[in-house]
Parts: sequence; C-alpha cells; structure tokens
Amino acid sequence: MKIHQLQGFIQSIYLVEYPDKLLLLDGCCRADISLLKQFITVDLGRSFSDLKLVVVTHMHPDHAGAAHKLRKMTGCKIASAKKSKQWYAGIAGKFNHLTDLASAIWVANRLKRPKRNLWYSPYLNADIGLVEQDTLPGFDDWLVLETEGHTDRDLSVLHVPSQRMYVADLFVKVKNRFIPPIPVNFPKPYLASIIKVRDLQPASIMLAHGGEVELTDHDFEHLVTVAPRKPFSIWTPAKYKLKRLVMRKKG
Repeated sequence: MKIHQLQGFIQSIYLVEYPDKLLLLDGCCRADISLLKQFITVDLGRSFSDLKLVVVTHMHPDHAGAAHKLRKMTGCKIASAKKSKQWYAGIAGKFNHLTDLASAIWVANRLKRPKRNLWYSPYLNADIGLVEQDTLPGFDDWLVLETEGHTDRDLSVLHVPSQRMYVADLFVKVKNRFIPPIPVNFPKPYLASIIKVRDLQPASIMLAHGGEVELTDHDFEHLVTVAPRKPFSIWTPAKYKLKRLVMRKKG
C-alpha cells in the first residue's frame, strides 16, 4: 500500500495504490479529474479503471465534485455516509450549494488558480452507505469513523496497519496552526469528533487543507479550546457586526 499526495485544484488529494486496485480518499473537485487521470495513466502507468472506490467524506465542492464523473469514466463505486436525506435538500440546500460553490471559487482565486468549471450535482447518488466502524468495501484495512460537525455527515478513514488517518476538513492548517474549518454547523458533534481523533492517537493525520501532519497534545488542546460553541459560518462575522451596529443605534 502506498499513499500518493497530489496538489489538487484547491485541496490535497490522497490516492491509495495497491498492486491490483486504487482507492481515492475523497471525491475532489470537478477540476481535478484530468490531473487524476494523468497521474494514474501516465505517472503510475495504470489503467484509469483501476480506480475501484471513491470515498466522499462530505458534500462540499472539493470533496464531492468529481465523484459522479469519475464513476462514469472508470466504473468505480462511490461510498459515503449513510444518511436518509441529501445534504443540499430543499430551498435552503440549494442556497447553501451555491454558497459553497462561490466559496470554492473564492479560494481558487486566492490561490491564483485558472478559472475552471466547478459545478457538480448537489445530490449524491452513492453506491455504498457507510457508518461508524465499517471497513471500506474492497479495502478492509481502512476503518470508517464518523466525525460530524463541519456537516452532519463527515467521515474520516483510518488505515489500521499504519495508523495513518484521513480527516478531510475536520480541521485545517493555517500559518502553522491547526484551526476549525468554516463552517462548523454542529458544534457539539464537532468537539466530540476532535476528542475522538485525539483519543485514537493516530501516527499521522492527512488533511485536505494542510497535508499530512503529526499533532501534539498541545495542538489538540488548542483545537478543543478554539472549537466553536455555537454554529459558525462565513456569514457569522457579518451577523455579529450587524447585531453590534443595531445595538449601538438602539443605545
């Protein structure tokens, strides 16, 4: 087993190579498909159809954006959290989908990426539903862990033999500090997820934004301290500012 880390459009990509098959630890951006195909067919010299499973840890554009197209191109299966409804369900869901796409485009602009089409379906048609303590189908050396908080369906996966863990957006690395992502929609589950990962003591942690890292006890203490106690989104600072402005006018 070998894990290849690629720099995707706005996030790190983790492709797991076995002698007879490939595993993609997240669904990437739509803009990452050509990069993945090039790496698999040219750099690894393998058939694109060797990609057998794509895990979608949650539904944001850089984690689910390429999943459906990769399945159509390679015949792979898609595995994601077993949930009764879609993350982007309803009118509010449509708004959130557009907001998340806009956020991804904003990040791409900050990273000076070329303009690319990031559109993807807000509704995931997964082949396999995953729950806590499942193993990945066809890759039973990988253990599934539910690490909700960023959304209601975040998954992490632990390679049991090596104790290397992929946590997607559970936290991000910015200027050598580990901080919560934006948004944190469910603060209590989020804090519980941080503590769960801390208690597992993985040998290393693979981040979608920050690479593969090793966290100290102090790093986890910091994450627990700064974890939001109320829902936090890109709109939260503006809401607080507006609230303070209204209070000042009333005063």
